[in-house]
Amino acid sequence: MQKNIIQTERLILRPWKKKDLESFAKLNQDPRVMEYFPSLKSYKEIQEEYNRIVEDFKKEGFGLWAVSIIGGADFIGFIGLNRVKFTAHFTPAVEIGWRLMADYWGKGYATEGAMACLKYGFETLHLDEIVSFTTLANKRSVAVMERIGMSRNPKDDFDHPKLAEGHPLRIHVLYRLQANEWKCLVKSSKC
Repeated sequence: MQKNIIQTERLILRPWKKKDLESFAKLNQDPRVMEYFPSLKSYKEIQEEYNRIVEDFKKEGFGLWAVSIIGGADFIGFIGLNRVKFTAHFTPAVEIGWRLMADYWGKGYATEGAMACLKYGFETLHLDEIVSFTTLANKRSVAVMERIGMSRNPKDDFDHPKLAEGHPLRIHVLYRLQANEWKCLVKSSKC
């Protein structure tokens, strides 16, 4: 595995290229993809997010990898690890997240890529815990969190501080996975 590249059976999680920006814009302007975000992103917001992702890789050595399908599409979205950039009861923390083009949903890509990122986070970065969160209504992302072995304690659910009080997406569920749980998961045994 090259530095900053993760390969799975069907995917390559890789550093971003300048040419990804156009596809990233389409991703962030698709109402299906952005259903559980406050709004579609403007091109300026998309450029700023792209720049943050690239800078995070330079600063941290990991981040939200661009995803390519081996022998197929060069960019279908992102999957990766990211330091949580707000304050909450569970921060500081590293989160796992994904955002894929709708045409690639339901094929197991998010789960496959997320499992590879968990492995990288626990076995290469030696993280103690990885979290993931989404709005209560986002059942597809919750299903991925559960498939990759994360668990939820409803007492950990929180109001996202970047969303106004009363916003319909403000209540978020928090899922966690500890390093020792990861070891049990990959051994397929109860610890």
